[in-house]
Amino acid sequence: MPLTQVETQRLYRRIAGQIAAMIDRGEFVAGARLPPERELARELGVSRTSVREAIISLEIAGRVEVRVGNGIFVRRTGPAKPAAGDDGPGPFDLLSARAMIEGEIAASAAKRVRRADLDALRETIADMRDAGDDAARRNAADRAFHLRIAEATKNGALAQVVASLWEQRGGELWTRIEGHFHTPALRARTADDHTAIVAALEAGDPDRARAAMHRHLARVAREFQRRLEPEGAARRSATGPDSRTVRADRRAH
Repeated sequence: MPLTQVETQRLYRRIAGQIAAMIDRGEFVAGARLPPERELARELGVSRTSVREAIISLEIAGRVEVRVGNGIFVRRTGPAKPAAGDDGPGPFDLLSARAMIEGEIAASAAKRVRRADLDALRETIADMRDAGDDAARRNAADRAFHLRIAEATKNGALAQVVASLWEQRGGELWTRIEGHFHTPALRARTADDHTAIVAALEAGDPDRARAAMHRHLARVAREFQRRLEPEGAARRSATGPDSRTVRADRRAH
């Protein structure tokens, strides 16, 4: 028997497929609010970040509508489409990988950074603060900040790694999550985080630089996990008329 190619599927796609199937069977009717993400995660036996990525992929496919502060609602109109997403890693895997890699890069840069590097980093922070609602300018300055830290290590391979990680932020899942949660307050805190990283680099303190980078990327991950549902939604979902209990399929792992 000839071998056939084995097709792998990312966890969030399998979760999205289960939820989409329940919508198709009428277990979640048009206009209904889905159970809170925390409840979905518990019933499916997966992490809440995987559920968040699944929900966003369903939103991209037009199956649900995400209303930050109100919850997740089944769309009333539009043809059924499969869950959408990216071929690369999900946003939370990407942030985790960046913390591991860029934390060590920042620690290495703290030992080698020069005055010109610090001046260039401060220029990127000023550009971010001045960008306002200009997303393209802001993202370019953000990218330049992280890339210049890698360049300060004087290791060209590390600069290429950071550039590659940055490019993976361009996927649909990242873009949609950022669109929901990247508020002006988050932008201001990002610039503050960058300032703290530069201070650690200037002090020549590798441990402090690593910790500052970790705090920065962990905070972004926390922002991307902010609640979609209003307070008390988890309790209401157990008895409310607009949702159904999720039947876990442990094979989603």
